[in-house]
Amino acid sequence: MSRLSYMLRRAAKMDYRAMLKTANMLHAKTGKSRLWLMADMARCAVRYNAGYVDYKIAEMYRLTDAQRRTQITRGISNNIVSRMNDKRFWHFFDSKAEFNELFRAQVKRAWLDLTAATPEQFAAFLQGKGDLICKPIDGSSGQGIFKITPEEYADPAALYDRLKAAGIGIVEEIVRQHEAISALCPTSVNTIRVATLLGDKQEGIVYAYIRIGNGKVMDNVDCGGMAAPIDLDTGVICGVGANKAGETYENHPMTGKRIPGTAIPYWEEVKAMCLAAMHVVPQVRFVAWDVAITPDGPVFIEGNSFPSHAIPQFAAHFPDGIGILPRFQQFIDL
Repeated sequence: MSRLSYMLRRAAKMDYRAMLKTANMLHAKTGKSRLWLMADMARCAVRYNAGYVDYKIAEMYRLTDAQRRTQITRGISNNIVSRMNDKRFWHFFDSKAEFNELFRAQVKRAWLDLTAATPEQFAAFLQGKGDLICKPIDGSSGQGIFKITPEEYADPAALYDRLKAAGIGIVEEIVRQHEAISALCPTSVNTIRVATLLGDKQEGIVYAYIRIGNGKVMDNVDCGGMAAPIDLDTGVICGVGANKAGETYENHPMTGKRIPGTAIPYWEEVKAMCLAAMHVVPQVRFVAWDVAITPDGPVFIEGNSFPSHAIPQFAAHFPDGIGILPRFQQFIDL
């Protein structure tokens, strides 16, 4: 395909209404003209495969061309996934029941596949249980997940029908997290996102971030949470908390707990668990593992065969403007 044909195809696919909305927001924030911002977004779309969300989150409007080339954008991320992950094997990660079964030793909690369970099996599962987390059959970014409490177990048949109607696919015991992690935000299980890559050059951990809630049950950044980077060698949070709105926090706004400098308990165990797990389905070479830290060590929440690229592009985590792509290039050619 010629360069001109590629540019024309990219131009035809752009969401100009969303781009204008983003330009209006960035104009108010930076004072840059809307026309310049629109033109620059289009340029970044063609040159760097960057969507308007990438442009906003990575703050590409303030970066040089050399800095922009180091950012992971939607197009680049999608290309990595398509190259590294055989779609025929995604089901091990897309299906929460399959994932829990395959990684039962690392999940370490009771769970029930509601898609296959009878009302009687569900009622038996509830016996003696505390709070439970309900997850939909499909979905991502924490959407559709909610908690139920023992007060709701009095009529198991009615609860079963309600969960089935809500599209719930799996019910599992809630994770009790380590007090050092709970101190950051006690309303959510604050998970560690660890990305592993079986690269052509080397294999290992590409990046790690802690996701911290902000008042909701979920810690996900699409649910109002924030993320902060973790030093891979020490397991210490090495940057501020940041969210998708571009807000940054040295101290959590709810708890006042300082975020940078917090040490992740059982860090070596976290790394060992993820490094071992990345070989279980070797056809899926790029996986983002969500890990919870309990008083007894790390456990898996889930694995993602199509990792979101939003968190590792937050501008607040790259004050020098150099993004995370150089890290990926240590593992694969881009």
